[in-house]
Amino acid sequence: MEFYFTKHAKEKFARLRAIGFSITKKQINNTIEYPERDEKRLDGTIIAMRGIDQTHVLRVVYRKEMRRIVIITFYP
Repeated sequence: MEFYFTKHAKEKFARLRAIGFSITKKQINNTIEYPERDEKRLDGTIIAMRGIDQTHVLRVVYRKEMRRIVIITFYP
């Protein structure tokens, strides 16, 4: 399945890096493919969660479309 990052999600990498918190596309993909927990919302979005270190959890907000996963945003 193809992963598509919205403009907001692409910009989020730089914003987090600017405050000293680097997230990689691989971490996002792993969170979606192997979540420790996920929440399905009524609007069709899904929030996948996975620990990234001892004190942080990565949350990825996305939705499934025909043949792709659209990453809306993410945050530690």
